[in-house]
Amino acid sequence: METSIREKILSFVDVVMRVPPLFIIDELLRISLGLPNDNVVLDESVFETNNLSSIASSISAVTTNSFLMDQFDLTQFAYKTYLIILFKFFCCCIGFLAALYTFMLCTRHLIIVYLYLISIGIIFVSYWSNVSAMKAIIVYMNAHESTSSILDNILCLKLSDILYNGPGFLIIQNYILQCVLASVFCYIHLAPRHPIIQKLLMLSFMSSSILGLHPLPVQYLYHAPVCATLIPLAVCKFVIWYNSVSILRTIYVGYRHTRNFIINYGLSALAETEWMRLNVPCVLRTFWMLRVAEQVVEILGNHYSEETFNYYVMIRTLLINGCETLTAVLGMTSIISFVCHYIGCFFQWILLTEDEDEKSIGTVSAILFYILALQTGLTSLDREKRLVRLYRNFCLLFTAILHFVHNIVNPLLMSLSASHNPALHRHLRALAVCAFLIFFPVSLLIFLWSHFTVSTWLLAVSVFSIEVIVKVLVSLAIYSLFLIDAYRSAFWEQFDDCVYIIRSFGNTVEFAFGIILFFNGFWILIFESGGAIRAIMMCIHAYFNIWCEAKAGWSVFMKRRTAVNKINSLPEAKVEQLERLNDVCAICYQEMQNAKITQCNHYFHGVCLRKWLYVQDRCPLCHDILYKVENIRNKDDSTGLATAFAEGRSQNNGNDTHDDTIMQTRQNSNVQSQNSRRQLAENLNEGR
Repeated sequence: METSIREKILSFVDVVMRVPPLFIIDELLRISLGLPNDNVVLDESVFETNNLSSIASSISAVTTNSFLMDQFDLTQFAYKTYLIILFKFFCCCIGFLAALYTFMLCTRHLIIVYLYLISIGIIFVSYWSNVSAMKAIIVYMNAHESTSSILDNILCLKLSDILYNGPGFLIIQNYILQCVLASVFCYIHLAPRHPIIQKLLMLSFMSSSILGLHPLPVQYLYHAPVCATLIPLAVCKFVIWYNSVSILRTIYVGYRHTRNFIINYGLSALAETEWMRLNVPCVLRTFWMLRVAEQVVEILGNHYSEETFNYYVMIRTLLINGCETLTAVLGMTSIISFVCHYIGCFFQWILLTEDEDEKSIGTVSAILFYILALQTGLTSLDREKRLVRLYRNFCLLFTAILHFVHNIVNPLLMSLSASHNPALHRHLRALAVCAFLIFFPVSLLIFLWSHFTVSTWLLAVSVFSIEVIVKVLVSLAIYSLFLIDAYRSAFWEQFDDCVYIIRSFGNTVEFAFGIILFFNGFWILIFESGGAIRAIMMCIHAYFNIWCEAKAGWSVFMKRRTAVNKINSLPEAKVEQLERLNDVCAICYQEMQNAKITQCNHYFHGVCLRKWLYVQDRCPLCHDILYKVENIRNKDDSTGLATAFAEGRSQNNGNDTHDDTIMQTRQNSNVQSQNSRRQLAENLNEGR
């Protein structure tokens, strides 16, 4: 228990230490790395300088040489301006790389960096405190020129004049603060801890407070705070010089380790390993929450006393400022991933499932939201447009979450119907989630179409919402067919065809919606907001969601048509032959009211044999070739299995899970002949 608490504390500290570099990166991105935020301003300044030169040349009777001199001065001024901008950009880039490298340091090196930065900060705090104390002492001395010094008043026990009418309390506070700062600096500095150096450091921090008590000239007191920082600054510079070789060696070792890791395992493995080591999602969440908390404190401090203060306006401001830079968008993405993960956990709790794979809903949602932010140029929009675009992205994300929820409930529906699960409450929970997935998108569409005009965004949301409704209806239809088949006593010959038709309808609708979304995105790319990221995403959508799906669907259709032609060419068994055989189908173990006879003289149900042909062209009993047709039969069994796997690509996400679930359930219930027949039927039909 103590070890677990200690690990949690260390993990929290590690996360907190990686947040400040993100604030530095965020601030550098907010100022656009020192570059001008608006090119129009620069153009206007150039225009104004040109106007000035033209006015000067027109109203002043000057020579050509003076006019050229004016032009030269203006050009030199613009040249200096561009040099300053370039220098700022270079410094910002150096700061960006330094902050990024600090963020990626290991914990041990990160602690060393923070110790060094804290020691530098202590020096500056000590200087500012000494400056404040010296100013108060100088003011007191100027006001009492004819009287004795502060030390004389102390020795004469005239403490009331110093404490109440002079800087007494400020001197005491500075003295105590310098003692504390000196002790902390001597404890954490990274230089060799020689006793003489430690004593000199203590004396250096206390020197200003001591000198301020003596009757020294004012010009000496002015320079006392600077002199007090000389020895600590020298120690800090010595640390850099003394450890410069170690720093360079550490950077080189890190570079070699990264290079060797990429060569051996690949860039993706390195990214995944570093993602886990740095605990990036938690760091981003902490950064974004602290960033929002800082803005909340600032807003409340500036406007809380106003009578017209509105919390809704504050939330809008936080949302706008929460996605103004790429790092802020990453932080918001991490928060959204966290929320979506628990939304998935909530639906899993309702459905009483514990499928670990579905917990990736948070990761998928985060990737989708960040791609939407980049694709729509969220950070480059002005404030009002950014808020509207953010609302639209949230709406698109929520419709995508509905698809993820369907991927959770769909395997459960198939499993419950295939296994004839008697637990009524599980059926009701799954059906309740399906009802939510139907009624909520319908309500959303009614609200959106009644409050917004027709646009490409509204069309995309509508397509996503209608698509999830169609997918749920298809799942419910197949679920109903399995339940009806479970309570039938006779063999249902058209069962496979019904399932195929319903699933084909759903896949056709999804394919059509994919084409609609492609043309919708093409319209946005050409006429609304283009960009390289949107073009790349359109190409990915066109390849995976249109071309691959069309190719897989056509492969399924041709495979099914070929199997139907093969089965139709086989002779039909007569009633006398079936009575004389008095056996069951070797595939589904059901009695045969009708059957097909293979060339090897084996009897099977026509539907079962057709399903078997989806896998391979050999007899289930003797492994002889069932049907010899040139250029149609697969070259070997492995090709047939690959084709069967390709068929699974044409259905909704998650149907591969249905195959394993239903197959396992069927094998556990082989005692019941009706469930045994559906075992092969679902194993093959779910692949379509």
